[in-house]
Amino acid sequence: MKKTLFEKIWEQHIVDTLPDATTQLYIDRLYCHEVTSPQAFAGLRERGLKPFRPKRIICIPDHNVPTLHQDRPIKDPVSKRQVDTLEKNATDFGLTYYGLLHPQNGIIHVVGPENGLTLPGMTVVCGDSHTSTHGALGAIAFGIGTSEVEMTLATQCIMQRKPKTMRINLEGRLQPGVTAKDVALYLIAQMTTGGATGYFVEYAGETIRQTTMEERLTICNLSIEMGARGGMIAPDRVTFEYLEDKACTPRGTAWEKALAHWQTLYSDPDAVFDKEVHFRAEAIEPMLTYGTNPGMGMGIGQRIPFLDSIDEAGRISFRKALDYMGFQPGEPMLDKSVDYVFLGSCTNGRIEDFRAFASVVRGRRKASGITAWLVPGSRQVAEQIEAEGLDRVLADAGFELRQPGCSACLAMNEDKVPAGKYAVSTSNRNFEGRQGPGSRTILAGPLVAAAAAVTGKITDPRTFRYA
Repeated sequence: MKKTLFEKIWEQHIVDTLPDATTQLYIDRLYCHEVTSPQAFAGLRERGLKPFRPKRIICIPDHNVPTLHQDRPIKDPVSKRQVDTLEKNATDFGLTYYGLLHPQNGIIHVVGPENGLTLPGMTVVCGDSHTSTHGALGAIAFGIGTSEVEMTLATQCIMQRKPKTMRINLEGRLQPGVTAKDVALYLIAQMTTGGATGYFVEYAGETIRQTTMEERLTICNLSIEMGARGGMIAPDRVTFEYLEDKACTPRGTAWEKALAHWQTLYSDPDAVFDKEVHFRAEAIEPMLTYGTNPGMGMGIGQRIPFLDSIDEAGRISFRKALDYMGFQPGEPMLDKSVDYVFLGSCTNGRIEDFRAFASVVRGRRKASGITAWLVPGSRQVAEQIEAEGLDRVLADAGFELRQPGCSACLAMNEDKVPAGKYAVSTSNRNFEGRQGPGSRTILAGPLVAAAAAVTGKITDPRTFRYA
């Protein structure tokens, strides 16, 4: 019987299947951060247990960390306690810990791939919904709850219902100025935030095959925003070349053996998915959101939908979202003033994102009314920025680089957008108060963010790069 990529990896990790069809699934890699792990470690202590396979567990603080002065004690007492607790738990249980100032510190979903800690064919979990990012390397990766973190710590297994499978096919070539973030926001807008609920998505097609690894990580990162359990892309030459020189990838004959296995990880030609959908790349333009969920997205040159175009069941939430954002149905987004720009997060905190941002601001100046937070996703990304001279380009344009962390993706650290202010953000969620109580978030890619940063308003980046 022909199998999908998801089915191949899932079946290779089945330990047992219960009478109700629940699967005991072996987990290759568990990532732990400071927010969802404390109770899990406390549960181990209460039961007198130790992690079953400690070498399979990586601990990194990222949500609560400040992005300035990381060499100093954390000021916020709650954040400090959470970070200190993760370090103590990692030390007490003999786990790998990449703390602040460690050369491999950063956002978990950036650090894992860039160090080869996530590999094709793996099962990967973390107490964070955007664990779907790691699926870009051809892995089954998904977020779990705190009780499941404890289960994985204790047994290196998890109990899961097998999700349905969906393939999203994207064919054609992207237009100039369209980024992977635009692809993801377009797909979410078309699928809606619940369109992939109950499914594990495989992204396929000519457009996907042409993407870089950084672009694939961005696309898979946002899978959860259309309700999917996770997203994945079959490993290929792009994947193998990306992984070959990573710190934790196999070497020598071990590499050759691993590569031979990875090359079998694809959906068979006649494999049957529970659902398939098809899109054209040429239909995608630079995207942004106008509401309070990632599915409320549109092309930058379009207008906010009119009320009569919204399904009757969704009109109340539509009105509520626009009231919160201070927008009106039928309005264009172009030329709307903004206050903050955030480049970073596990969605767009990689080197390619900073290259893209710098390509727009080079030779220009930050708009006077803009507060900009440019936050590398890891210390390695920060080093790449300096090595390529992008830090000088950004400084000449009036921008300041901060230190790695989740930063303004969510209001769990010092980088908060004030109430009523508009932020063009390259992060993944625009819920009410996501970036700070009362803050108003407009999700976009790094090119749209850069254009807003130098003009102080929503601007089509294609007028900069291709005029």
